[in-house]
Parts: sequence; C-alpha cells; structure tokens
Amino acid sequence: MSEHELHQRLNKLNAIGVALSGETKIERLVESILIAAIDLVRAEAGTLYLVRDNKLHFEILLNNRLGLAQGGSSGCSVSLPPVPLALADGRPNLSNVVACAVNQQSTINIPDAYANAEYDFSGTRRFDQHSGYHSKSFLAVPMRDHEGKIIGVLQLINALNRQNEIEIFTLNDQHLVESLASQAAIAITNRRLILSLQRLFEGFINLINLAIDDKSPYTGGHCQRVPELTMMLADAANRSELGELAHFKMTERDRYELKIAGLLHDCGKITTPVHVVDKATKLQTIFDRVTLIDQRFEILIRDLELSMLRGQLGEAQYAEQLQQLRADRALIHQANQGSEAMDDAQISRLESIAKMVWVDSEGQTHAFLTSDELENLTIRKGTLTAAERAIINRHIEVTIQMLEALPWPSHLKNVPEYAGGHHERMDGKGYPRGLKREQMSVQARIMGIADVFEALTARDRPYKDGMKLSMALQILTRMARERHVDLDLFKVFLTERVWFDYAQRFLNESQIDEVNIAELLLQLESF
Repeated sequence: MSEHELHQRLNKLNAIGVALSGETKIERLVESILIAAIDLVRAEAGTLYLVRDNKLHFEILLNNRLGLAQGGSSGCSVSLPPVPLALADGRPNLSNVVACAVNQQSTINIPDAYANAEYDFSGTRRFDQHSGYHSKSFLAVPMRDHEGKIIGVLQLINALNRQNEIEIFTLNDQHLVESLASQAAIAITNRRLILSLQRLFEGFINLINLAIDDKSPYTGGHCQRVPELTMMLADAANRSELGELAHFKMTERDRYELKIAGLLHDCGKITTPVHVVDKATKLQTIFDRVTLIDQRFEILIRDLELSMLRGQLGEAQYAEQLQQLRADRALIHQANQGSEAMDDAQISRLESIAKMVWVDSEGQTHAFLTSDELENLTIRKGTLTAAERAIINRHIEVTIQMLEALPWPSHLKNVPEYAGGHHERMDGKGYPRGLKREQMSVQARIMGIADVFEALTARDRPYKDGMKLSMALQILTRMARERHVDLDLFKVFLTERVWFDYAQRFLNESQIDEVNIAELLLQLESF
C-alpha cells in the first residue's frame, strides 16, 4: 500500500469516527460500522456480532458480490443462529473464529479458510456450496469498549485488490479495522448508555405517574392517555399543510421532547389531595355525607308520624308534609350528583331546606344543613366548590414549578412550556399565566386539545360517564369557535380523523357513534 493510499484511508477512518458519533439508532449504527469497514479495506463481505447472554448474535450481514443483506435497514432479519461463546461442558468455544476472537481477546487473520485446519469452517463451506460463493480470507476483530470489555466482533471476508481478486488482509488492513472496531465499540457503548439513561429517566416519570395513579385511578388513566393523544395529533399536524402548520415539522428529537412533556403534563397532581381529585359527589369527603342528611330526613319523618299519631296533625297535613320532605330529599340527592347544572329555583329551594330544623337525641336543635353542606349542594355545575376548584387548578402551577426546577438538557428545554400550557386558552382567558395563542407553541396548543378531548371521553371518572364521540366533538367545536382551543389544530384533529384513531384504541364501542365531520367543519368555517 502506497503512502498516499494509506493517508487516504486514515482520513476516511477519521471521517467514519465523526459520522459514527452522530448516529442515534443502534440498528443504523451497526450498519454504518460494517459498511465503513468493508469500504475501508475493500472487503467483499462482512458480519457484525454483538455479545448478549454469553452468545454472539448476528446484528447485520452484508455480501456485496451476492447482493445479500440481512439485518440493519435491509428489512430482512438475520436468519443465522447465534454463536455460543462456551461449549456445552462450559469450556470456551475456540473452534469458531468469531467466538475464539472473543475468548482469546485477539484479532484472527486467516489467509485461506479452506487451507485452515485450526477452526471449524463447515458452516462456511455449506454456505459456499449452496450460494456458489467462495469464502477465502477472513479477518475477525474483537470490539472493545472504553473499559476493555469486548462487546462484539467485526468480521470481514475476502479482501479485494484493484483487479477485484481475492487476497489476504494485510497488516495495515488489520490495524485500520482494529482502530475502526475500537471507535465503533465506543460509539455503540455511548449510544447504549444514552438509551439506558433515557429508560431510567422515563422510569422515574412513570414512577411519578404510578404514584398519581395509586392516589387516584382516574387521573392515572388520564396521565397515560393524554401523551398518546398528544403524539397522534402532533403527527397529524406534522403532515398538515393547513395555514401556519405547513411550516410545522418535527424531528425525532422534537417528538421525544413532546412525548416527555405529555408524560409530565400533570405531574403537579401528586400534591393534590385525593379527596378533591376523586370527589364524585358534592358532599363527598372521605365518605358521601348525603347519608347524614338522609338520617335527618328519617328523624323529620319519624317526628311527623308521631305528631299525626298524637293527634297533633291531621292525615291530610301529614300526607302533604311527608310528600314535601320526600321531594326535598330527592332534590338533595339530585343536586349531590353534580351531573346537571343548578338553576336559581333549585338553589333557592335548597336554601329554604337549610333553614329547617331537626332535634337530636339530646333535645338539641340544629339547622337542617350546615353552611358547608349548603355551599357544596348549591354548586351550580360539577362537584367542586370554588376553593376546591382552586386546589385542582393549582396542580398546573405546581407542575410548572417542578419542571422549571429541573436542569433540562438542550433537547428537552421546552418541556416546561409544553407541559405547562395545556390549560391556557387562545383568547388569553386560561390559566395559570393567561397566555394568548401567539404566545404559545404549537406543541402546547396540541396538548390543550388532547387534554380536553381525553377528559370529555374518559370513562373512568367518578363523577360522569364518558361522552359519545359526537357530543365530545360538538363541545370541542364550540370551544374552537370561542377561542378556547386552537382552530387550525382542531380542524386537523377532525379532518385527519385523529379522534377516530384514538376512539378505536381507548373508548368503549358504545361511545363510538355517528359523527358528521362536514357539519362540524361548516360550523367552524361560519365562525
């Protein structure tokens, strides 16, 4: 090899090292390593093995002469079985070239496999007979990481000269491949380390969601579904050419950043009291206090019967007052559910009921409803008081505080903004910061739609049944018209049928009804 050719190869080796450091996928990384090695020393074929479970597993196989490719990006899995590093009796496998290279921790350079009696090439001969190929020169190089641990083997077959004739792998070839193998091992180890740290990081996130789930199975399901729906809508937006979304494109790093934000979007709920999160009825604390009010009604009914039996009350009066007590009791039970909005007449009647009195076993007189019970029962919509709603709403402030306190790497620096913006509104009337549409990223607006749609259709909430698709989409259409959620993103949500794909995965069949998308889009266009 001339000095000029060696200089070219060294430059190529340096360029390969730079390229390997930028590869993020293990599958593409091992393919790049093998292709680079074959090109570097003009080999005709090669395989790359990685050590797992005391075996060498084929990761990729390439043969340029036969046009054969298995593993990597070929779409064809490697059909060859792994090579054991030890024999059945526990002794090291020294008969197989690649296994021997690992066990002896050294490079093996074989000029002619057919003239070699030291190693078992029976498999190679069978392959040659079947394919018409001729395997001759072999170079098996162990891949050592930064700690000297062998993580795999790079094997090249048939070095070619400029006339494409098979020759031996020279000492220069061997040194170049050994250098490449070392760089490759470090690149693979680094990528594995990054992936293991990612798994550890995601494990901590799942641990937080598990803690929330343990407090409340209702929010736990929400924490799992919102990230899924967020990514579904993000992918649809990424494909869209509608308005400003034509310029919205996401890389794999962008997608990962949004995924993490989705997983953490409600992490602040870990501080929210469970009796508030799970408040299924207006009177629920650690139990539903409507049972206490039922007991008071029983006392009033008992006293009413006694008055009639003592002749203090006529039968007609008794029947009329009994009917009213039963109606009042029914009203309280209805109000306690929180499933329907309370009107002024109902609230006025509850206030009248609160002023009634009952007498306990010691003769003490009490107001029929305490001030706290009246406050809860007269909630106009839902089951939460203003104070409890503030506690629930505070979870997003806690989420932002928690996330902004973390030292995010550059590729995850937007997680707090994405996760912390899903309760903002396009008109600036959301919380906690009152941001307007132009102050929010597309990702935060995506999560806002995902959060609302999941909440509307969730079938594991204690205070409501999951809505049917038609009703949920009609509500979101109104919210888009009122600038609660992003109009363009919601159009994508409709036209790309994100709602349907989500429903197929997460909703009951009974919730999936007929949806008139054309009518919903017409409502949006007329806005």
